[in-house]
Amino acid sequence: MATLIRPSHNPIIQWWRDHVVASVEHVRVVEKVHEESGWSPRYLFMTLVSAGIAVLGLLLSSPAVVIGAMLISPLMGPIIGLGFGIATFDSAEIRRSGVALGGGTMVAILFCALVVMLSPLQNVTSEIAARTQPNLFDLMIALFSALAGAYAMIRGREGTIVGVAIATALMPPLAVVGFGLATLNWTVFSGALLLFFTNLMTIALTAAVMARLYGFAHRLSPQQTLLQSVAIAIVFIALAIPLGFTLRNIAWQTTASRDARDVVASQFGDNARISQIDVDYKVRPVKVSATVLTPHLVADAEKDSAMMLGKLLGEPVSVAIEQYRVGTGAADAEAAQLAQAQANAQKKAAADHAVTQLATELAVVAGTDQSAVLVDREAHRAVVTAKPLSGADLAAYRTLEARVAQTAIDWRITLVPPAAALDDVTFRANPDEKAGGEIPDAAGQAAIATAIWGAERLNLPIAVAGPKDHADQVADALTKAGVTVVRQGTRGGAGGTVTLRWQAPSASD
Repeated sequence: MATLIRPSHNPIIQWWRDHVVASVEHVRVVEKVHEESGWSPRYLFMTLVSAGIAVLGLLLSSPAVVIGAMLISPLMGPIIGLGFGIATFDSAEIRRSGVALGGGTMVAILFCALVVMLSPLQNVTSEIAARTQPNLFDLMIALFSALAGAYAMIRGREGTIVGVAIATALMPPLAVVGFGLATLNWTVFSGALLLFFTNLMTIALTAAVMARLYGFAHRLSPQQTLLQSVAIAIVFIALAIPLGFTLRNIAWQTTASRDARDVVASQFGDNARISQIDVDYKVRPVKVSATVLTPHLVADAEKDSAMMLGKLLGEPVSVAIEQYRVGTGAADAEAAQLAQAQANAQKKAAADHAVTQLATELAVVAGTDQSAVLVDREAHRAVVTAKPLSGADLAAYRTLEARVAQTAIDWRITLVPPAAALDDVTFRANPDEKAGGEIPDAAGQAAIATAIWGAERLNLPIAVAGPKDHADQVADALTKAGVTVVRQGTRGGAGGTVTLRWQAPSASD
């Protein structure tokens, strides 16, 4: 009968211990990790410098500048230290690395947000957008990079850290988080924060696994080893599941783009050529825009393409095709391309003019400089904080925002008003005799709507005071709209009106 080989006597494991683990200078490695994982003036300085370079490179959409920020970022040290602390159950090292990592993270985010707030360039560039949709491949990149980084730290291959720094890109996502915070773009903020958290956890846990393999956790009990292994597996699975869904969505979009090109091309003959095609997945139905150079115009191309794509993608699709009639010769195609390029240039110039005009109009109504208007072209969103205008109440600022929004089609306009006084809510007899009681009159309903509008933009709670029945109605309307309400007894205005007042954010019920 074959004899089972105990793990401790397994020849492969024994060889690993005798020839690999024994060759590691454990004391030197621990000292090196400890040296690079703590908080220090050098660490703070390098974090600020790296963050500044990263955010400027992102605003300028310069990959070379962003890579420079990756190279000098000191964040890898505390993350590797955190991994070694997890591997050895060293609470002091975990705490020390965690403090350095948390402090560096907050400093980087706030510094980047400050730079963005002071910058005249606040558009979502391609470099920023690239770090807002992490997927499973990002986790795998972090995994392989962490394997290389931990191996380099353990085996003394410090030169490898340069490549690892570029691959993991810890600082650029934090710079994008700061950009999202400064511009109040929570889609950018949350996407970049998820990417940073994915890189952080993957590197730390992979470093912990590598530390265990190289004998840094030999004093752990079997129970501690089992707990550690289960915890690491759970974290990896928890990260992999949502990132896997994101990757699947990206794969679907890639397939959909290919299908859109094939379907549009099938509507025209062999001599036709697709000059440009764009697919907007953010809207419903999905919007496909294409430019086709063709010898013969096809009347039903848009309708037929939308029908075929709807069947392929399993959801409604809208298709818009610009057809340029050209001959079959090379000169005709070149002439058509030139005409299209000129048309595209005119469209871009018109779009730039429209954005400038929108920013100017918002600056005028808000009483600020044009540089104070935040414009996100990709999200079609414009935000401005208004200065106090003489004689203007909250309803006036709401009217100004609505007036601009009417002229800016497909744009989301947000005018943040000063905390002007709120109007009282007045009531009238309920026309429903069976229900009885009183309900807000037209002026009262307008006061509630304006208060909700202001609370959404100022993010302030509202104090409600007045007769209980009346105050309950107003408080319910505000609460349903997502406004934090603070009740202040029954005192109100004359004739049973309800008074509304702004409260400090720290106020409690």
